[in-house]
Amino acid sequence: MAFKKDLTNTLLLAQKLGNPHQSFESIHVAGTNGKGSTSHLIASVLQSAGYKVGLYTSPHLKSFRERIRVNGLEVSESFIKDFVNQNKKAIKEISPSFFEITVVMAFEHFAKQQVDFAVIETGLGGRLDSTNIISPVISIITSISMDHQDMLGDTIEPIASEKAGIIKENVPVVVGNLPDSALKVVQLVAKEKNAALDEPLSAMTRIDQLDSDLSPQVIRLNLHTVERAINQLRSIGLSVNNDHFSAGIKNVVAQTGLKGRWQILRNEPLVICDVGHNEDAVLWLMNQISKQPYERLHIVWGSVADKSIEKVLPLLIKECEYYFCAANVPRAMKAEELQLLAKEIGLEGGAYASVGEAYHMALSQADSGDLIFVGGSTFVVAEIKDL
Repeated sequence: MAFKKDLTNTLLLAQKLGNPHQSFESIHVAGTNGKGSTSHLIASVLQSAGYKVGLYTSPHLKSFRERIRVNGLEVSESFIKDFVNQNKKAIKEISPSFFEITVVMAFEHFAKQQVDFAVIETGLGGRLDSTNIISPVISIITSISMDHQDMLGDTIEPIASEKAGIIKENVPVVVGNLPDSALKVVQLVAKEKNAALDEPLSAMTRIDQLDSDLSPQVIRLNLHTVERAINQLRSIGLSVNNDHFSAGIKNVVAQTGLKGRWQILRNEPLVICDVGHNEDAVLWLMNQISKQPYERLHIVWGSVADKSIEKVLPLLIKECEYYFCAANVPRAMKAEELQLLAKEIGLEGGAYASVGEAYHMALSQADSGDLIFVGGSTFVVAEIKDL
């Protein structure tokens, strides 16, 4: 993922294509955790209301095409090939990163498909993220906590400042539950930009009444933010009623293709995967696991090699059989290295050459009443055969 000092490349490439992002209304979503689920939920609600909706998310799990969807349908291979071939000269001239090319490709696809709205998820941060060339009708910041400190800053305040970089002049901003230090930064930026700030005032009262094909745990985390975002959209003229809202929440996985969020892959043994990987996400995941009934717990775990691993490992459940592995990406921490770090803090388990091998071993060791959890990295989840 590219994290550049400015948006020049994205702006230049978009300009070469006639600024496709200016031909549709957009909703911009940033946040440390929950931005992907929130983006999918909003897209699903708008689809249920009859709108043609583009959805841009990253990273993908199984196929690059997952990143760019219209009403849940992935962008075609032929469009991707044509885009690259037709823009070879501009790409050579500007030398944009993979992420910058992908963002402009998404905008071009949405423009050609004549979407009514596009829900655009930031990649990293917000202020300097390639997606930040859009002028959205609302901005959303789902959460702010420690993640990507090497690029966004070592404390909450600079991270909040980067996320708040998506706030635009006179454009309302909806925020989830933020720590006070982060909220103060967001409030200040919103005031400077004259952007109306919609903060959470009370807990949702009707979560349990809403069915969904996404797990209730993930819904509970994000629904209040989604509901307030939809209310903001209603206030600017969108026709979304309560039936549309309920249908969008109920069918979010079917309508958008959302994967990897507390997703049940098998029963007997129960197998659950989740892409959450930073401190806040892992704390939440361990809490959810502890609430599940099981005889024995097996965790297939891999990580990228960065300094946050030393803060994340101590959060993992100790009474468990671990299967340490490395995803097939350059950033992955070697399984043996991860195993050694884990052993120092009392986490026991074997090291396996691949995610597939670790997962197969966990399945072979587990009895029908056991729980297998797969996580630690988006890349690990992406390599599970059952996803």
